[in-house]
Amino acid sequence: MSPLLGPLVAAAAQDLALYEWSMVPQGSAQMLQYVDSALAERQAGSALPFATVRVADGAVLGSTRFFLLERWGWPAGETDAKRCAVDGCEIGYTWLGAAAVRTAANTESKLLMLTHAFESWRVQRVCFHTDMRNERSRNALSRIGAVFEGALRAHRLAVDLKPRDSARYSIVAAEWPGVKRRLQAFLAAQAK
Repeated sequence: MSPLLGPLVAAAAQDLALYEWSMVPQGSAQMLQYVDSALAERQAGSALPFATVRVADGAVLGSTRFFLLERWGWPAGETDAKRCAVDGCEIGYTWLGAAAVRTAANTESKLLMLTHAFESWRVQRVCFHTDMRNERSRNALSRIGAVFEGALRAHRLAVDLKPRDSARYSIVAAEWPGVKRRLQAFLAAQAK
């Protein structure tokens, strides 16, 4: 059993009102299933999950992951300069406990993840989906420079166990330098 299980359960239980539009596992049994599923997807090569941990004191703040890792069918003979480790991905399953909301934690984790995606993997795009009703997440994605692409109707199961319409956002490789500068500026302002 993961030593992070208890701290993840504690972080998720801090303020249930935060998760009006997000499915966040509650209790040890749900969290164990959540972690096991994330690790199985990592083993299958389709996801890369993380616990969000504050470096200063090791406190577990929440979780996030890369998933739906896309590897395009490049033609034989294409140079390595064109090929990417991962061509596209989604960032999601992101939640933070109440103690981390309105701190630099989410900004810093997005900067780290997007830097890895665009600069190590050399992806062509990163997508995000959120419940259309989740204004806080939609505003946060717009604020960092993600572009709203539209709505996917009845796209995923919502927290209220109904098919949800998802707002789709993306950042493409050409936009990454500007998004990176914006995230760095947000972090600098939050450090003051």
